[in-house]
Amino acid sequence: MNNEDFEKQLIEWRQYLHSHPESAFEERNTSEFLAKVLTDMGLEVHRNIGGTGIVANLTVGDGKGIIGIRSDIDAINLTEEGQHPYTSRNPGKMHACGHDGHMATVLGAAKLLTERKNFNGTVRFIFQPAEETGKGAFAMMKDGLFERFPVDEIYGMHNMPGMPAGSISTRAGGIMASEDNFVIRIKGQGSHASSPHMGKDPIVIASEIVLALQTIISRNMNPNVPAVISCTEFITDGIRNAIPTNVVIKGDTRSYTPEVQKLLEERMRTISEGICKINGAECQFEYTHEFAPTVNWAECVDNAVRAAHNVVGENKVDGNCQPWMASEDFGAFLQKVPGCFVFIGNGDDSDGVGNVPLHNSRYDFNDKILKIGAEYFAELIKVRLPK
Repeated sequence: MNNEDFEKQLIEWRQYLHSHPESAFEERNTSEFLAKVLTDMGLEVHRNIGGTGIVANLTVGDGKGIIGIRSDIDAINLTEEGQHPYTSRNPGKMHACGHDGHMATVLGAAKLLTERKNFNGTVRFIFQPAEETGKGAFAMMKDGLFERFPVDEIYGMHNMPGMPAGSISTRAGGIMASEDNFVIRIKGQGSHASSPHMGKDPIVIASEIVLALQTIISRNMNPNVPAVISCTEFITDGIRNAIPTNVVIKGDTRSYTPEVQKLLEERMRTISEGICKINGAECQFEYTHEFAPTVNWAECVDNAVRAAHNVVGENKVDGNCQPWMASEDFGAFLQKVPGCFVFIGNGDDSDGVGNVPLHNSRYDFNDKILKIGAEYFAELIKVRLPK
């Protein structure tokens, strides 16, 4: 297949997947499509792993090395507002995070490797459900992913709006943060708005808590250690002329180590319960761990950077980029096996393509970077499993 035909195939795959988005653990059509494409390539395909997940194996030669390449496959619950001929056909579902592009990229790598056969060993193409909920990687591992399909190393990629199209960046250590969710339930005593002295105002109490939580970052955290606390919902059962009885604060925290996660949880609990106590209110504090941090293995970062240099040139590769405080459940895999996660630029203001933010109703994956991503993964396999 020549370059022009290959790029057309990548775009065809990507746009089909974009127009048929499915959310977490519901990716049945997506899984069917992937399995057919991979089977038609001649790969050994295993389905229904962790729900709708797929592993496709390609072995060339007698090498013992095994490398995993992973793509996420789920969409998010968002109504698309883009004006493309391939916009979502599933109401309220949209590939607004670029997983359609990730899938097409990994399919492209599989296509290149089946044709070139320029490596010695085994590649496992892992298509993972439910990344957006943070549950898919754990579901595949619970279903015996690494016992049934062991790998020596695993690699993944995410597109990044705002980065120059086709550039590649990564870093050793934490590259994407954990996500922990919290709920703070405050029970005061409602009263008429004209008589606040007769109640225990949970809005004022909750407001004190929201402000006090920010002092954890400014006064309990080492300034050189990244962490974020965000209160994102503030819910009351009051009306305009009545002070409510109940307030619920919801939000999340982001960090990179278990030690920081523990500190945030303990300080948030102490502050919330303490402020409620001094104001005579009741407090229920809930804190859950949703996403593990994505922490790259240094030796695998070296491999990724070398492959990226070979494909796009040194001037388009950043091997020590800034970490991103968003979360990605690829981190769960990296707690079990060595690996590396990279960002590929989706486009910036200089080209006017691909710079709409992720999870935006007008976001679209930049088809111009599909071939670059596929070539990167194919080169990575050539580097790691030399003939």
